[in-house]
Amino acid sequence: MLKQVTREDARLYSLPGRDWWLLIGPETSDTTRLTVGLAQFPPGSAPPGHVHDLEEEVIYILAGEGELVTPEGVIQLRPGCAVFIPSGLHHATASTGDRTLELLSIFSPPVVPGAYEAAADDGS
Repeated sequence: MLKQVTREDARLYSLPGRDWWLLIGPETSDTTRLTVGLAQFPPGSAPPGHVHDLEEEVIYILAGEGELVTPEGVIQLRPGCAVFIPSGLHHATASTGDRTLELLSIFSPPVVPGAYEAAADDGS
């Protein structure tokens, strides 16, 4: 079944250093294989990194500038670029410009928003 969700209708998660809206996922649609969300990192935001043990992630930069920092290196983020983040790779996103960094994130399998950060806080 088709499903449309606007940012205004989406559930907002206030996560460390950013706001994240759950647009499409098992909680909002009939999908069982992915989650799509929208993140906004205010200028200067650089939350601690995290790992998704199970989920692959693709991000697409909509606005602003930033960096994705991993043990493999640093990728400069700017509007129009997409980045694949494999499961198990520690990564941190920093907003480095004077505008809000806004990105679309797609996870497969579906993610539980913030669960990976809670696990990192518990030392898991």
